[in-house]
Amino acid sequence: MEQSPAATPMMAQWHACKAEAKDALLFFRLGDFYEAFHEDAKTVAKELSLTLTARQGIPMCGVPFHASDGYIDKLIAKGYKVAVAEQTEDPKNTKGLIHREITRIVTPGTIVSSQLLSDKRNNFFACVAKTGSMFGLSYLDLTTGEFSALELDEETLLLDELHRLRPAEFLASGQFIEAHPRFFEELSHAFPFLLNQKESPDPRICFDALALHFDVPNLDPLGLRSRMAAVSAAGMLLLYLKEELNLSLDHITRVQTEPASQFMAIDRMTLRHLDLIESQEGGKSHSLLAFLDETSTPMGGRLLASWLKKPLLSCPEIERRQNGIAALLNTPETAENARGMLGQVRDLERLMMKISSGIATPRDVYALGLSLSCLPALKDALLSTGSPVIADEGNALFDAGPLSEKILSIMNDSPPLRIGEGEIFKDGFHPELDRLRTLSKDSISWMARYQAKLREETGIKTLKVGFTRAFGYYIEVSRSQGEKTPPSFHRRQTLVNGERYVTEELKQFEHQALTAEERAKAIEAEEFEKLRSSLAKEAPGISAASRAIARIDVLLSLAKTAKERNFVRPVVDASDLLEIKEGRHPVVERAIGSSSFIPNDTQLSREKQMMLITGPNMAGKSTYIRQVALIAILSQMGSYVPAASAHIGLIDKVFSRIGASDDLARGQSTFMVEMSETAHILNNATSRSLVLLDEIGRGTSTYDGISIAWAVAEFLLTTAKAQAKTLFATHYWELTRLEAEFPQAMNFQTAVQEIPSGIVFLRKIVKGGTDKSYGIHVAKLAGLPMKAIRRAEEMLLQLEAKSPRKKMKCDEQLSLFAPPEDPTIAELKTLDLNRLSPLEALQKLMEWKARIQ
Repeated sequence: MEQSPAATPMMAQWHACKAEAKDALLFFRLGDFYEAFHEDAKTVAKELSLTLTARQGIPMCGVPFHASDGYIDKLIAKGYKVAVAEQTEDPKNTKGLIHREITRIVTPGTIVSSQLLSDKRNNFFACVAKTGSMFGLSYLDLTTGEFSALELDEETLLLDELHRLRPAEFLASGQFIEAHPRFFEELSHAFPFLLNQKESPDPRICFDALALHFDVPNLDPLGLRSRMAAVSAAGMLLLYLKEELNLSLDHITRVQTEPASQFMAIDRMTLRHLDLIESQEGGKSHSLLAFLDETSTPMGGRLLASWLKKPLLSCPEIERRQNGIAALLNTPETAENARGMLGQVRDLERLMMKISSGIATPRDVYALGLSLSCLPALKDALLSTGSPVIADEGNALFDAGPLSEKILSIMNDSPPLRIGEGEIFKDGFHPELDRLRTLSKDSISWMARYQAKLREETGIKTLKVGFTRAFGYYIEVSRSQGEKTPPSFHRRQTLVNGERYVTEELKQFEHQALTAEERAKAIEAEEFEKLRSSLAKEAPGISAASRAIARIDVLLSLAKTAKERNFVRPVVDASDLLEIKEGRHPVVERAIGSSSFIPNDTQLSREKQMMLITGPNMAGKSTYIRQVALIAILSQMGSYVPAASAHIGLIDKVFSRIGASDDLARGQSTFMVEMSETAHILNNATSRSLVLLDEIGRGTSTYDGISIAWAVAEFLLTTAKAQAKTLFATHYWELTRLEAEFPQAMNFQTAVQEIPSGIVFLRKIVKGGTDKSYGIHVAKLAGLPMKAIRRAEEMLLQLEAKSPRKKMKCDEQLSLFAPPEDPTIAELKTLDLNRLSPLEALQKLMEWKARIQ
């Protein structure tokens, strides 16, 4: 009776691996293929468009092992996990069933060698937790070793932080998910991720896991004292990666615990509205990050993005970065040389992660050697600037010359991608390796020499020495010459016209020749592992150098941008000023050309807190208010800015409500989105914040819209501790009356020149408010048919004639709330008419008339 495949030892092994893989798709190594079985096979076949086959009723689907990375990438990109079960024994040395076990579990947040990784973008795995009223967040980029843990006191702040990080994968407890049912739904509308659910371990276990990993007696040295929410998130993440995914975390040697309060807060709406990292219209290429990014290394690119997303609130640290940029601008030749050297430096962070984890390939190690070879000259160049800031970074570059020489002197210039696929080391590195290589390569010449020797010794002139894969090495003698063979010839094979023999010398050579290549590969693998292990011990110095290189790379990038784009050094202090002369929007200016861009001034303070900017669409209001925010953000990240001059008093938060968009996925209309974002601003702005408001209230009826816009402006002008510096762009010219009511409000308008054929936008922000709308003019410019334009003009005249707003005097106050009751009316309400004589009534009427007049 034929054995059921489910009961075979091999399938029993598969079931054991599948139980360990849990919800991951299992790639099970069988010879030259990875096979998937049962439901996994159906999923793999469907998602990868592969043929689904079956063996004795069991669905199966396979991919070649040498091309598996591409298939795994596709599954990971679709949100799956993949567990890889490898053969852990050599089939040549094993009788019976080869042992297999899961060697890695690949998930979106744990990929380390994949086309899915972006050089200049982190790939974070995040864990969220809650202890008491505090939210804990930890996140790890396995490829770079960047590990952070922090606490936040509001769910909104946690969401903002995660929108900045955009993790590829999350870990959370079932209790957290149940208590915050819309939390991950909210994030899923912004970016894709994989969510893992696991019950949160006891806080003490998390504490011990962190202390054990970082080898500290308590968590004080890590900056996590009394921060149990952060401890829970960080410990939970480490335990999951180690115990559930069986990952090596030896290269995680530090945890960053900088509180969010050290940085300017940029919420998720503002991050999107200002196109800081990605543009809503043009993707990454039209973002501020893309504009600034002149970095030469992946580490620098990732750090630049981090600086942009987290501007500083420390004036000394901002000044330090500015001093670094100034030093590089003052030494242009040195800066150019340093930039050229950095162009040869590979991704040291990710290379060291692979080396420390034991997964680095020969090409990875050689790339490390090439990168380190640049450090001595780079260090000399940095020290030559005379700048303390740049010198500090130069001194962080250790003496990498000997280590680089060690690698490059022994490794081939073009090493193979994988061990065993080519020669890793140069000739002369290892005597036995040289001998084996020679033996393997010179087998043909040896055979020719041996053949000549045998012909001379036996006198058989037609004797041949040959080789076949089926029978190995042989000596062939024709049948007619058979009697001349000496006793040392042992028959191996009989042919039609002759015999094939073998000698002890040929057997010995055969053994050496056939095993030489295999032994050479084994020696190379052993020596490469020794080299990789020795390099892993250098991780602290290389990691410190990598961080210094990233900082220098960012400063060089910002210096290059400042020079080429005519940026200036801003003054950043603790004052309440925001003063910009001839400010420019850097991305728009690059798009239209510097000669076409019209710069504008800005001056805000506690006494002049709000700019009310009126004018038509397309006149430049949105560009203007955005550029002010970008200049403030650039200033506090330590960059130079696009202006003639700038003085920025520290801004704690930047808020924006710009543009019209609905959110159908959440079931929210355009107006609901607008009001939700506006409510968030009013509830969180402080007197040190910067608020950008563009067309508040336009998603509803005209009178509702005006009322809401007025109320929002009045709230920001009058509410204690929420009197933020505000740029308020609006179509509602009625709001210009705020200037008369509140001394902190100032009217500005986008200058427009009216000509017989229409209007010309001058793109200049000038003092004063407008008392008219140019909507129909803009519609004409947009190409509406003239019939529609003429009808719109007719309707406008009719509506204006009926509108009570046109009959209001200029000094009348438009109020949202019931005005105080007129004294005359109050007196009339209480007057008892039955007790008044005709004369008294007449006197009252005369009194009231005089009072009104």
